[in-house]
Amino acid sequence: MVTLHTHPQSQPARRARPGQGLLSLAAVGVSGLGLSTLYSFTGLGLGCTMRALTGWDCPFCGGTRMGSALLHADPVAAFWFNPAAAVGLVVATVLGGWLIVELLTGHRGRLARQLSAPLRRHGLRPARVAVVGSLVLMVTWTLFRNLVLGPLP
Repeated sequence: MVTLHTHPQSQPARRARPGQGLLSLAAVGVSGLGLSTLYSFTGLGLGCTMRALTGWDCPFCGGTRMGSALLHADPVAAFWFNPAAAVGLVVATVLGGWLIVELLTGHRGRLARQLSAPLRRHGLRPARVAVVGSLVLMVTWTLFRNLVLGPLP
């Protein structure tokens, strides 16, 4: 009797459902829009735990005010409330548009394959690179905005 043992890496990778990335982007966008709208009309927003404990702005501080400025059609003020979040919003918008085009044309996963190909050629896991890269960017931005620019007023 021959027993076949499967190696964990030989199993096919778990595939995301079509539109899962788009759904995640939409959920974050709707949450941000809701919070920014609440702040615009009432002045109520979420307090920052990091700022309360350390006096430093976290990577997301100013994001609600950025959204409120965008709702009032003031992109310059929005950018200055949190430049990193403003750039991230532009990137997320482009990514969301690309995912919508993929879903409509039936070329699902094309973006993910194109973005991850260079990483996979070097034996890197794209998800891990994205998480580590995001953490490095957030820590760098936090240090820069607090040590060089100074905290938000």
